[in-house]
Amino acid sequence: MAERLGVPLAGLTTLRLGGPARRLVEVTSATELVETVAACDAAGEPVLVLGSGSNVVVADQGYAGTVVLVRTSGRDVEVDSSSGAWVTVAAGEDWDELVATAVHEGWAGLEALSGIPGRCGAAPIQNVGAYGQDVSQTIARVETYDRLTGRRMSLTSRECGFGYRSSRFKREPGRHVVLAVTFQLRLGELSPPVGYGELARRLGIELGDRAPLVDVRAAVLELRRCKGMVLDLPDHDTWSAGSFFTNPILLAPDADRLPAEAPRWRQPDGSVKISAAWLMEHAGFTRGYGSGPARLSGKHSLAVTNRGGASTAQVLALAREIRDGVRERFGIELVNEPVTVGCRL
Repeated sequence: MAERLGVPLAGLTTLRLGGPARRLVEVTSATELVETVAACDAAGEPVLVLGSGSNVVVADQGYAGTVVLVRTSGRDVEVDSSSGAWVTVAAGEDWDELVATAVHEGWAGLEALSGIPGRCGAAPIQNVGAYGQDVSQTIARVETYDRLTGRRMSLTSRECGFGYRSSRFKREPGRHVVLAVTFQLRLGELSPPVGYGELARRLGIELGDRAPLVDVRAAVLELRRCKGMVLDLPDHDTWSAGSFFTNPILLAPDADRLPAEAPRWRQPDGSVKISAAWLMEHAGFTRGYGSGPARLSGKHSLAVTNRGGASTAQVLALAREIRDGVRERFGIELVNEPVTVGCRL
């Protein structure tokens, strides 16, 4: 366990933004993680648990507390011909390395989540998803430390309360510290049926067809690179927190009031998911929008980027302009996907 003072957080986030942490503690085991958080709680010290910083926007003033940098590691794998591969990974394991391993080993269910930056412990919090897959489809259980009760818990997938880009962990912010995640993955060289049109077209298959895991991973990585969604440090157009806004989910009558050409996806409960990117673009916020160091990506309108030299205040000002413009044009409130730390949208 290593401790440092006054460490700038910009270098620990994909937006490359954020002032210094009063104290930063790097932990390499679940025990260190629990003990550090518990000690801070007992002392009344604010705590920020940080993985790869790919889904956070940190204030220019930094964080006046302890940042716990999660660098835990370890995987445990049990393979059974009937129940598949049960893969337990520490929270600090790199997410895309896990996906690459799953594809190589013939464990199906994560391949469409290739290229997403971050650590495995963050995946259940956000219910990470892309191209028709999300982690709730394969998570069997999540081991956590409950800061409210001071106990370690093992939660089943049902107990995690997963929803669209949401979970029990996100709805109870700060309460649960993820220690490890267990996935149950089907054995085989082919993906589940591909249900996302853009991915199916890239693979040259029909919706609902299966494809080799290696082909799905390669196609997803290429799609993400084309959209600037794979961090490339020399390319400031990729300095972002991914999609800044989630796709709104509306009641059917509200969705019906939108123009017929607005992309929409009916949900099992009768609600309708609307494309946030379409709303933004038709409210005037197209790719590359902005005149300063904080601009929309030239590759993907949902990504708010730091073109070098931007401040958190500038990024948030642009995000507010977009949110308010979409509200004025369509009466729909966009919700930010990244977590704000020490600042507000």
